[in-house]
Formats: sequence, C-alpha cells, structure tokens
Amino acid sequence: MNLTLFDLDGTLIPVDSDHAFGGFMVDVGWVDGAVWGAKNDEFFAQYNAGTLDLPGYIDFATSAWRSRPLAEALAMRERFMAEVMRPALRPEARALVEQHRAAGDLMAMVTATNAFVTEPIAVAFGVEHLIAVNLQRDEAGRYTGAIDGVPSFREGKIERVQSWLQGLGAQWRDFERVTFYSDSTNDLPLLERVSHPVATNPSPALARIAAERGWPQLQLFA
Repeated sequence: MNLTLFDLDGTLIPVDSDHAFGGFMVDVGWVDGAVWGAKNDEFFAQYNAGTLDLPGYIDFATSAWRSRPLAEALAMRERFMAEVMRPALRPEARALVEQHRAAGDLMAMVTATNAFVTEPIAVAFGVEHLIAVNLQRDEAGRYTGAIDGVPSFREGKIERVQSWLQGLGAQWRDFERVTFYSDSTNDLPLLERVSHPVATNPSPALARIAAERGWPQLQLFA
C-alpha cells in the first residue's frame, strides 16, 4: 500500500480556507471589517512570507467566533461551506483525490489550518483522515484560543503524521511510496521527508526549489 498526503490551502483548493473564513466573519458582521479584516490580511501575509506566529494567529482567528454559542458558530461554519468552500472544490482536485483512492492508497489531509474550519472540507473531499491544528477547549467545552498539542505546521506536520501512523499501527517504512502534495515552502520539512514530493500549484519560491531538486510540479488550477 502507498501513503498519500495532501496539503489543503493552495493545494487542493485555490484559496486559503483560514483566511477565507476570517473574511467570511467580516462579511457576516461578526467582526469589524476595517480593523479585524486588516489584521487577518496581515497574518496571511506573514504566513506567505514564512514568518507566521501560529499561536498568535490562532488566538486572533478564533476570537471571531469562539465566544458565541457553539451551535451558532457551527451553523455559520455550514454557511461558509455552502457559500465559500463548496464552490472552491474544483473537479481537478477531486479527481486527484479519487485517483489515489482508486489506487487503494491510505490518504490523509495534513493542514496548518485548524480542525474547526477544515473538518467539513475533508468530509467534502471524502478524505477520512484529517491532520489539522487542534484547538484547546476548557472543561466546559469552550474554545480557549490556544493550540492543543503539536500543531501541524512546518516540522510539526512530520511529528503529527508519525503520531497518526503509530495510532494505526504503522510506520513510514511500511509504505512503498509516500507522496505529499503541497504548494508552500512552509511544508518543506514534510516535502523533504517523503519519498515522492509534488510541488502543487507551487509558490514561486517552491517552484524554484522543485526545479533545482527535480521534484515534479503539478498545476491543478489555471
């Protein structure tokens, strides 16, 4: 059996779901468009530059919804899926996932976006295993704005994948081929760890690295 790992934002979808969810919070009036929206854009620019303070961003991003009743936040997430995310689920990306499913691969979505945002996206793609940033909850079940455990970000993606495999009673060496699709240099640690890295819709920086190292490049979206 082969193992196939997919980054999400910019890889399987042509948008960043975390940044888009923040923009949706502005659109529905849950946060201030001028101040909060500008800060959301600033964090997104930091991510693209490889300088993101992830704990700071998680605290900021979840502040838009975590103080509201959970049922209300979940209902708004469903609106976000229907209005923003489903139109972003392109047939090219669905076909890539289905190609690996048909081959019998063990598949996982490995994303630095938090699980609250990405759980329904993984379901929509039919990817059973989601490795995302887990959000801490207090004894009453309320989200605190902190990260729970190791974040699936940069080197943390390797640790989280290893932990997930161990939970399945597996190891890296059990797979003849381990493929990882990603668009970002933030994912270089995991791209370098797998046997078959694929620079997918790569940023200019990742495209240069892929060309230098002879990694295949895949352009899913025009």
